[in-house]
Amino acid sequence: MAIKATIYKVKLEISDCDRNYFHSHELTISCHPSETEQRMMVRLLAFALYASDDLSFTKGLCADDEPELWNKNLSGEIEQWISLGQIEEKQLRKSLGRSKQVIIFTYAGQKASVWWNKNQSKYSQLNNLKIINIKPEDVTAMQDFVSRNMNLQVTIQEGIIWLSDSSQTISIEPEIWLRS
Repeated sequence: MAIKATIYKVKLEISDCDRNYFHSHELTISCHPSETEQRMMVRLLAFALYASDDLSFTKGLCADDEPELWNKNLSGEIEQWISLGQIEEKQLRKSLGRSKQVIIFTYAGQKASVWWNKNQSKYSQLNNLKIINIKPEDVTAMQDFVSRNMNLQVTIQEGIIWLSDSSQTISIEPEIWLRS
């Protein structure tokens, strides 16, 4: 018998002063058996940073040809393709061909740095690509918020993210490795 995904319910209050976006989202997140809670929280952070009425979670790990999140316009075109991890060049070029902008969130510490050092020169030549690194200590701290029912507040100002619930608050400062 296959292990089933774990379902998380999230009430997410977003106050993004950088984009003038203030909204509440009720989300249901499926955590695939092969996905860690840390990775799931990075997905949630990515959602908070790019939240809109059209941003949605995809099948993610269950589908090779989909990102973790995407923002589609009314005609079905992909405006933003948001992936997690260290994306290989072939997949990245395919993603750029299917969407107007690709955003990659890395979060694996030294492994992500090695990947970036290896690919920086060729990825820097690509248009409409943004690479954001989340430091390992921030990813670890986000895991403390995980519960089956989460009530979270996210405040974003001047590129700094404050994530809080009823008992704790952490500050996350993503590193922008590339913005083209």
